[in-house]
Amino acid sequence: MSKKKEALSKALLRHFRTETVAVIHSAYEDSPRTVALVNVDKSWSVKKKLEKAFMLTNSVEDAWYTSDKVEYIGPEESCRSTSVGDMVRLEDGTKFKCESSGWSEWKNPD
Repeated sequence: MSKKKEALSKALLRHFRTETVAVIHSAYEDSPRTVALVNVDKSWSVKKKLEKAFMLTNSVEDAWYTSDKVEYIGPEESCRSTSVGDMVRLEDGTKFKCESSGWSEWKNPD
């Protein structure tokens, strides 16, 4: 198989196997803003997807927003870590709020 076909095949498989979730910072901001997109495995449980997004958007040894595992789309050059009060939105539109222990599904108060 040519390198081009192999790369295309890998990209297609990755697309069918992964889901992109959005990390939304809202705990300390005037209004919620999406700061990152994270690819997670579609077969994972909701909790595992949320925890992966949380883990990848926290700085431990290096600034998380410089990682090649995260697509940083925040408005600033740098960004705080995800914390209690922030949210993760799954591809199906469901949002979950980070709590002091775990996650709760966020319902729009409209």
